[in-house]
Amino acid sequence: MMTQPKRYLITAALPYANGLKHVGHLAGAYLPADIYVRYLRAQKRDVAFVCGSDEHGTAIPIQAMKENTTPQAIIDKYHELIKQNFADLGISFDIYHRTSSPLHHETSQEFFTALNNAGELETKETEQYYDEQAKTFLADRYIKGTCPNCGYESAYGDQCERCGTALSPDELINPVSTLSGQPPVKKLTTHWYLPLNRHEEFLSKWILQDHKDDWRANVVGQCKSWIDGGLQPRAVTRDLDWGIKVPVEGAEGKVLYVWFDAPIGYISATKQWAINNGKDWQPYWNDKETKLVHFIGKDNIVFHCIIFPVMLKLHGNILPDNVPANEFLNLEGDKMSTSRNWKLEMQDYIDDFVKKENGGAQMADVLRYYLTQIAPETKDSEFTWKGFQDANNSELVSIFGNFVNRTFVLMHKLCGGKVPPLHADVFDEKDKFVGEEVIRIKQKVESLIEEYKFRDALFEVINLARVGNKYMQEKEPWILVKKLAEQPELQKQIDNCLHISLQLCANLAILIHPFLPNTAQKMLHMMKVVDKMLEWENAGKMKLLSVGYTLRAPELLFRKIEDDEVKAQVEKLQAGLAKATAENKAAANGIAKIEEAPAEKPAPALKSEIVYDDFAKIDLKVGTIVAAEKVEKADKLLKLSVDLGFETRTIVSGIATHFKPEEIINKQVVVVANLAPRKMRGIESNGMILMAEDTAGKLHFVKPENVINAGAGVS
Repeated sequence: MMTQPKRYLITAALPYANGLKHVGHLAGAYLPADIYVRYLRAQKRDVAFVCGSDEHGTAIPIQAMKENTTPQAIIDKYHELIKQNFADLGISFDIYHRTSSPLHHETSQEFFTALNNAGELETKETEQYYDEQAKTFLADRYIKGTCPNCGYESAYGDQCERCGTALSPDELINPVSTLSGQPPVKKLTTHWYLPLNRHEEFLSKWILQDHKDDWRANVVGQCKSWIDGGLQPRAVTRDLDWGIKVPVEGAEGKVLYVWFDAPIGYISATKQWAINNGKDWQPYWNDKETKLVHFIGKDNIVFHCIIFPVMLKLHGNILPDNVPANEFLNLEGDKMSTSRNWKLEMQDYIDDFVKKENGGAQMADVLRYYLTQIAPETKDSEFTWKGFQDANNSELVSIFGNFVNRTFVLMHKLCGGKVPPLHADVFDEKDKFVGEEVIRIKQKVESLIEEYKFRDALFEVINLARVGNKYMQEKEPWILVKKLAEQPELQKQIDNCLHISLQLCANLAILIHPFLPNTAQKMLHMMKVVDKMLEWENAGKMKLLSVGYTLRAPELLFRKIEDDEVKAQVEKLQAGLAKATAENKAAANGIAKIEEAPAEKPAPALKSEIVYDDFAKIDLKVGTIVAAEKVEKADKLLKLSVDLGFETRTIVSGIATHFKPEEIINKQVVVVANLAPRKMRGIESNGMILMAEDTAGKLHFVKPENVINAGAGVS
């Protein structure tokens, strides 16, 4: 871990420009990155914060077909909308670039050529689906067929949108091309691959040894699962029209795979930023004294921790110092889902709160506050409208805003609107304690931000406002003022209380700025000071506001959120779900009518009844298949190595006629972990994999909905 880097390069995952993004994306990557960058800028460190639209891949032309327009029109539309959404919510990129730019195409092609010329890529000839009428190879999303899991007749070649099962085109029943409506054929094609298997030793040392203590456990754990399972060559090209052309003679009709060119977008964005600002981009990617940090969601861990680092190492660039990936943010008790319309898009929040006169830019800060407070830093978390309301009303309004407002109101009422002097002869332990807490909390916030613990850091800032409220309540200047006629010397105590409270407000503005930039700016306006005061070196000082300086009248930093606003949002969410459900049902029963697949075998009768105690004896654990091979002279058996977290088990399973060994590596499964060992074909099997069998006799793994840690219990 670098201690004193010369410069920082901070990236946030490139959002895919095929639709609007929801607040889960904001919480996962962009808000934590922005907090960190604002803190670094306050520290006056050399930092570049880069991001941009990911504008290639099959989803773009598919979205264009849905909207009856062109791929270029789609990326132009969503690039601008997403860019404006980020700006409206205070995300302060130094550049928001595009992977469709000529500079990015040039950078990606140069990167590919360098790796290819150095012999770091390999070519393979494989069979892939081809549309003879459209005369093109088909990406997974251009193939539809019947889902083998639920019978949905319009499942895509990569996923069934009805039941959510991940698929491959080979699994579809009666596949057809979405371009011509005709059944595709298999045809040989050549592609370039990145042989990740050559780099397992490097990745194992770099991640599992060098970064096991400073990277988040969820990141290291997911990487370990991939590495332990054995890495395979990964295609870096594909047959497609939309994308960056492969710069090799004879590669007509092929483009760079979007996962390969997208992270190179960080480099091209840095180049464009450097051009715009008269800087040299190369030290930010090539100097080992640069600290590179990727902010992403957990679905991007493998790309940023395994694949892109291999690419960077081969290309001679620096490696990321940290990848503080967040988990997922759920909404009102359920996963966010675009297809089910169960989501809160950034645009919707902006339309309902930020653009209205009942909050404006301050409501952007309220969302930033709540998302940071519930940040899914180590596990999935949940956004609820009631929680949003409580965070605003009980903390921002009643604690932070209340202290600042009381201080300014009393300063104008009791000190003529000016910063009162500090009197040493009546300076007491309570006064001293506040100053000590300012220094302590400043140092604590600094340490937590450096460790990417933004949720805890924000809690400390709010805690400092609590200190202010407690101090004000103990000093009671509104009571002291009533005794001035008889005890004029009490004015000194009033002065001290409000002088210290005002200095505390100034410190709060500095400390809250990375989290709530609009709030900090509003406080600067009330204090009549310039942005320079927000420099981090000023935090902890108790002489930020000069004695006798006239301050502006107080303005409420936050407004209360009323019950009817929360109710309206919940009803809007439910209405969206109902509409999507009706539309999906109509599609299933009409446009894409599903006929019940004929049962090839009768439904099995239930086994004899058991009591709960019988079931409770079974110990079910989540495991990850890390190795698989066929058992000699046994057509139906596979020998599996299953990582259970606490140990790796050998399990023999009769699934060889349903799955190829290489297809199930890294698959998560549910294991009966306390089943007595038994020998099968001379191999001791220690457990059983749970499977489900559909009416067609096809087996499916029983597995968790999302990837979780191996060894997790199932109940």
